[in-house]
Amino acid sequence: MENEKQDRSDKIVIGIDVGISTTKIVGLRQGEIISPIRIKATDPITSLYGAFGKYLYDNKISLSDVKQVMLTGVGSAYINKPIYGLPTQKAEEFLADGLGARFETNLDKMIVVSMGTGTSFVKCDKKNIQHIGGIGIGGGTLQGLSRLLLNTDDIKHVAALAEKGNIANINLQIGDISAVPLPNLPLDATASLFGNVKSNATQEDIAAGVICMVLQTIGSATILSSLGSDIKEFVMIGHLSLLPGCNIVFPAMEKLFGVRFIIPKYSQFCTAIGAALCYHN
Repeated sequence: MENEKQDRSDKIVIGIDVGISTTKIVGLRQGEIISPIRIKATDPITSLYGAFGKYLYDNKISLSDVKQVMLTGVGSAYINKPIYGLPTQKAEEFLADGLGARFETNLDKMIVVSMGTGTSFVKCDKKNIQHIGGIGIGGGTLQGLSRLLLNTDDIKHVAALAEKGNIANINLQIGDISAVPLPNLPLDATASLFGNVKSNATQEDIAAGVICMVLQTIGSATILSSLGSDIKEFVMIGHLSLLPGCNIVFPAMEKLFGVRFIIPKYSQFCTAIGAALCYHN
């Protein structure tokens, strides 16, 4: 009987964050994260089953090793039966965001910023996890503007272009309108996004401008969402958290506003991790 209990505790809870075309999957066993992966497909069902099969195969996991499957994300609405006959439940997405971010950071108080197609804000204050709003700026905005301005929606390509761009050829900075720094505003602070576009701006400059606009808007909205609370730590999750531009935009805002933007190790998998944790909660 003791061996049966031990065997069951060794089984894996699978957390799956199902998007419309992208699925993120992670295993959780005895508090340890097992090999998260991300799969793209043309529809959520193909993406889900493709990710699940690849995850089991790559990690040499059999169906009998899985204790529970937990689904979350907008694409999970299309799934109405057990995955491969396994016990399957759905987890509320915003709760999963909070639990995953808390697991990754060990913070009790924070605002979790989920940067997906749009951006949502989840306030975590000890055991209280609450969705407090969002904005329609995110990865969808970045892809759409890149398609219009750069003739591509390949985010990796746009990010590579941006690393070679000069943001001063796109944004109006305080130094462009004032000879001296303004109170609490250094000369390189942004006065107007896309307010100083040069006629000779390159594709690289434009890419830098689009990424800066999306990330800076998200950062500003995050800070505004914390007003009225004493929360100064923001945990950035979702695929956009992997953009190299995050390492430029967010540190500058930290210095300017006295806050802290945190990108955890498994930032793009936090919601899937949280879904698995919902089983234990």
